[in-house]
Parts: sequence; structure tokens; C-alpha cells
Amino acid sequence: MRRAAIIFGVAAVLVGGVAIAQAPPPAPKPETVASRPNATGGEKLYLEHCAMCHGANGMGTGLLGRRIDVPLLEKRKGLGAKYVITAARNGIGNMPAITRGEVSDADLQAIADYLAAGPHP
Repeated sequence: MRRAAIIFGVAAVLVGGVAIAQAPPPAPKPETVASRPNATGGEKLYLEHCAMCHGANGMGTGLLGRRIDVPLLEKRKGLGAKYVITAARNGIGNMPAITRGEVSDADLQAIADYLAAGPHP
């Protein structure tokens, strides 16, 4: 009987300790066309083709963020359109090359122009 009480007491302490542990902060909501219904042009194309990786929850942001303190693509200033196009078409680091079948030249130019005009709020 005493053994059962000890086991129950230890279990209660363990469960209680887990219950008071703080939960991690919630992940930021993803940026999508639905979350920005007024987006047009390069911004809309960025949301459609790039934000899933380069938004706050994206793998492209997380991997790069572990190496250097760098803002999200939309928050950067001095990001050249030519650089964006070259990085997208050739790939960079873990980012694969984006083919013309995935994003046309005209759409990629609109995305690049949008990012080059940043930083965006």
C-alpha cells in the first residue's frame, strides 16, 4: 500500500511539473493571398510563389536565419531585382532553382521588382 502511494505521489509530481511547463510561443500566421486580399502584381505573385518558404514560417527563412541575422525578404532594403532573378533561376544555398515552367520570366520580374522596392511593412 505504501509503495502504491509513493508511486502515485511521484507520478503526481511529474504530471504537475509537465502541467506548469510553459508552452512555446505560437508560430506566426503564414502570409498568403487569403491573408492579404488586396495584394496585386508582384506582391500577389510573391505570396503565391515565394512566401511559403520565405515568409515567417518558411524553411528558407529558418535555415538562413540560423546562420545570420537577416530580415524576411519583404523586410529587406537594398535587395536588387537582378539578384533576386539570378538567385531564383540558379538556386542559392538550399534553395532549388525555379524554372520558367514554375514561374514565368514576366512573373519573376514582377516579384523581383516588388522585393527590390522594399522594405515592405
